Amino acid sequence: MSTTTTNDFFKSNVLGHPAGLFVLFFTEMWERFSFYGMRILLVIFLTAAIASDNPGFGMPVEHATAIYGTYAMLLYLTPIAGGILADKFLGYRWAVVIGSIIMTLGHAAMAIETPFWVYIGLGLLVAGTGFFKPNMTSILSEMYKDVPEKKDGAYTIFYMGVNAGAFFGMMLCGYLGEKIGWAYGFGLAGIFMLLGTLQFWLAKPLFGKIGEVPSKIHEVELEQGINEKASDFAKPTDSDDTDKRNPFTLLDKILIVISSVIGLGYAINDPMSRIANFDMFAFANTESLGGQYVMVLIALVAFLFMVISRILRYDRIVRDRMIAVIIFAFFTVFFWLSFEQGASSLVLFARDSVDRTLEGNAAMTFKIVNTLLTVIPLLIISYVLFLLGKQTRKKIPVSNIVLIITFIGVWGVALWMLNRDFNAEATEITVSWFSILNSFFIIAFASLISKWWESKYNPSAAVKYGLGLIIMAIGFGLLAFGAHGIQEGVKVSMVWLILAYLFHTIGELCLSPVGLSYVSKLVPPRMIAFMFGMWYLAIAIGNKVAAVLGGQIENITKDYGLSTFFLIFTIVPTVAGLLVIALNPVIKKLMHGVR
Repeated sequence: MSTTTTNDFFKSNVLGHPAGLFVLFFTEMWERFSFYGMRILLVIFLTAAIASDNPGFGMPVEHATAIYGTYAMLLYLTPIAGGILADKFLGYRWAVVIGSIIMTLGHAAMAIETPFWVYIGLGLLVAGTGFFKPNMTSILSEMYKDVPEKKDGAYTIFYMGVNAGAFFGMMLCGYLGEKIGWAYGFGLAGIFMLLGTLQFWLAKPLFGKIGEVPSKIHEVELEQGINEKASDFAKPTDSDDTDKRNPFTLLDKILIVISSVIGLGYAINDPMSRIANFDMFAFANTESLGGQYVMVLIALVAFLFMVISRILRYDRIVRDRMIAVIIFAFFTVFFWLSFEQGASSLVLFARDSVDRTLEGNAAMTFKIVNTLLTVIPLLIISYVLFLLGKQTRKKIPVSNIVLIITFIGVWGVALWMLNRDFNAEATEITVSWFSILNSFFIIAFASLISKWWESKYNPSAAVKYGLGLIIMAIGFGLLAFGAHGIQEGVKVSMVWLILAYLFHTIGELCLSPVGLSYVSKLVPPRMIAFMFGMWYLAIAIGNKVAAVLGGQIENITKDYGLSTFFLIFTIVPTVAGLLVIALNPVIKKLMHGVR
């Protein structure tokens, strides 16, 4: 249990918050820099022609997206184990450092650019993320446990660090990877991951006992207001007894193990069966369905049986609220299977089908806009670094020096990129540039959406979900319209892709923050960890399905046209959005007054 008081943290104040928050801000920023910098390059690198100026692996699109889908799926599953290990054995700070080191090694492995080391690198990145991802927010939550009124503001600042890292990672790693060589992009991601780890570890004096190795008596605060009283979740007189009467049975544990083993097996088998023609589930093949899909259905049935049987053992109010969470989780899959096209099919669409070449005034306009997009955010974040250094120069001097070196590096790469573009005869926008628009639009519109939620026009949770799905679908509808009727070899205006990212981001802002918030409000304390795990499982499934569907872009385009491919992601989320809005009265009833 922490002995560091809130007053100790607020002695070093930066923008109204403890300096430790901004150490976390920069640590998360550099981790997201490395993660998104690698992510935006992966599918492009895997599918790039072997005989080209910047050779890749020359993989078929289906193989590349199968690899990416498994990677993305596992990223949402390993944090469950990482969080448990940190809570019981490692402590949050050590877990973050261990995860960071493993991820740094992963980026270094990928920079070698051979199949063996790329696969090793992806495995290390998955393992490292499992340690890192859940424990950064756990440290932040523990810091603010005595001042909950400041926690929303802290999470907002932290979230800006996430998006700033994603923005610059995709911009700079993407530019180096595409223009100079893939190893430079992967390598830059690893360098900033390592420097971010160093500045975090050297800032230990700011955190006191926060996040240390847990003792036998260790208080852990879960994220996002999860520690509500038991009376918020069930009948006032018997909720605690309900939890005690409903432990995980032996059958529950067996079904969890079965579904987990099959799910992990599928994640590994899917790319392996496509690339190496080795199918560990071949024994289950049927005439109409592959063996791995048969086994996935078995795992799904086992898991649903366990969840439903367990929920039915709770009292009515608790049971109803958990059913509401399951409904939200179900529609979450439809959102992410569409939204995550941004890492697969939309990247390939930008590379192969979007006119990215600019000339004359258009080229100069882009150069000016890109300069402003790069320099203004860097100036703002550098100012935050200045404020942090001013407050902590005596307490964590070496950490601040590492941060300064890091920023000199990112400024150097950014200015080199801008200078190179200004002096180039022809302007060809990189594929990765379009992906930065998501982070830019989040920063631009997050406060506006937040004010909407705080107004008297704040819609219900189901309506927010429906709006998120439908608004995102509009983005795909615009792509379908822009690509309609184009002939092979003809390219689409980049305006359609920019508009698509705008609508995708607004849809994300409507839906994404809602889910975890309602899990924390609706689920009884004893089921929090399990239901969060189930929630991340829904996102993992959505990511994997997104990659599988994204891998079909060439096949569907060849047979039916590019417009038809995007219509799939227009129609499916729209129908799902309308359905969840129609279920609003039912969901409100199931939530029993929780807003």
